[in-house]
Amino acid sequence: MAKVMIRVDDEVSDELLSAFPHLVSSVSHVQTTLTGTVVDQEELQGVINYLASMGVTIVDVLTIPE
Repeated sequence: MAKVMIRVDDEVSDELLSAFPHLVSSVSHVQTTLTGTVVDQEELQGVINYLASMGVTIVDVLTIPE
């Protein structure tokens, strides 16, 4: 498991965020940051692919040391 932060260049709707109930969101200056744990690289890639498929521009993806 890894703790990650994903920042996107848009305000993400509650409906879209509901796909990731285990991630916490915060919005600042029309950017949304999702922070939480992912089980493995495959789950992280799934989150990234889903956001991209919804037309959301991903700004950062960071692994947060525990």
